Amino acid sequence: MWMVFALLSAVFAALTSILAKIGIEGVNSNLATAIRTVVVVFLAWGMVFLTDAQGGIVAISRKSWIFLILSGLGTGASWLCYYKALQIGEASKVVPVDKLSVVITLVLAFVFLHEKITVKSALGCVFIGVGTLLMVL
Repeated sequence: MWMVFALLSAVFAALTSILAKIGIEGVNSNLATAIRTVVVVFLAWGMVFLTDAQGGIVAISRKSWIFLILSGLGTGASWLCYYKALQIGEASKVVPVDKLSVVITLVLAFVFLHEKITVKSALGCVFIGVGTLLMVL
């Protein structure tokens, strides 16, 4: 089931890029990011209440709070940079560079989470890197 959600995530991310590129025209990139964020906040909290998950908030550990907040800061920084890049660059070039996050994530997962890098994942990283270079040059 994770694969279905991952593929849906990719489809929605692709749509997000195209819709954002169209919508950001003539709009300050920081303002556009803030508008997007408000929509995401309402959607996320709507899902929390729809699935009756709001009671779980009291069970969240201090460590989880810290890392979720740090993750949120990372997301915010990523979105601000992404929208600025999308505003001044071509979507067909910005998006592939943004997807280098896959390679960076694999390296960080190896360093901090002690996940194994397989030959298959290492080759995938190389292909993503080379593919990104081919797309942006």
